[in-house]
Amino acid sequence: MFSPEGPSLRELAVQALSSVERGYDLLAPKFDHTPFRTPDPVLDAVGSALRRTGPFDAGLDLCCGTGVGVGVLARVCRERVTGVDFSAGMLDVARERERTRGPRISWVRADARALPFAPAFDLVVSFGAFGHFLPRELPGLFAQVRSVLRPGGRFAFPLVAPPRPGSLGYWTLLGFDTVMRVRNALWRPAFVMYYRAFRLGDVQRELVEAGFEVELQPLPEFGRRPDGSPRVRLVMARLPGRAPAPTCFSRAGSSADRR
Repeated sequence: MFSPEGPSLRELAVQALSSVERGYDLLAPKFDHTPFRTPDPVLDAVGSALRRTGPFDAGLDLCCGTGVGVGVLARVCRERVTGVDFSAGMLDVARERERTRGPRISWVRADARALPFAPAFDLVVSFGAFGHFLPRELPGLFAQVRSVLRPGGRFAFPLVAPPRPGSLGYWTLLGFDTVMRVRNALWRPAFVMYYRAFRLGDVQRELVEAGFEVELQPLPEFGRRPDGSPRVRLVMARLPGRAPAPTCFSRAGSSADRR
């Protein structure tokens, strides 16, 4: 699962017994060599879908980590892009890999549950971060996203279909979540990282209650499951109101430019 450049088992154990923030500070230098980083095919597929919807003026990568999602935003935003994360270590890595081509980029250390922004963004994206929020925190999290979007703004994130019950993937995720729950029952501070807590039905309901109009877009790059449902969807939540009219937009390069 890990490349030779990734963390050792001992390093992972130390990180897992830390707080979420401290754990990611420790993991940051090797994070991109772990399975926790969003795969390039997912980033590229989301970028392609957003290009069909955009362009946008200002974008925010929520829980940006080492900044790979900022590369997606740089492909579809014309003016500025912001990455926000509460791990200083992850932001340090993001700044080191930043390049100057494209829209202006800024990095902000903050908690996604208390975003320090006015309604200044047309697009918010997030990749692989929702396992760090308990189900009861979703209303507050989505309210924060709404508070930083302009009228007509969009909140987009990919969501992978859950593995079939009884499959290897099902038991793997169930085992991981069980270990984390036992760890959090026995050790403080808690490390919230649950892969089975972010369910599509719950997400849709909470987004609608937060005032969003929700559209699900299949990402065709990943095909469909035997029952015909998409393997990966792009959740596109839109605020009511008039968004800026799109104009012709083209930028050389790809999301790989900022990874």
